[in-house]
Amino acid sequence: MTTVTLQRAKCIGCNYCEEMAPELFRMSRKDGKSTLLHAHDAKGFHTVRLSGEDPAEKALRAAQACPVKIISVRTK
Repeated sequence: MTTVTLQRAKCIGCNYCEEMAPELFRMSRKDGKSTLLHAHDAKGFHTVRLSGEDPAEKALRAAQACPVKIISVRTK
């Protein structure tokens, strides 16, 4: 099980996360910030739990590509 968290308020809209993991991230047309798909929001931290290696690997690549380091990936 992998948990991915996005601090959306700090997003600068660079689009790297969507390029690395389009199944997980979309850029909002309203404010230009990243959206973590199927996530729930808790005080600005958008979180989703994933199963399987492929989504987790893509989430990790997105986190590594993020220039402001607002994506965290935890694997249990």
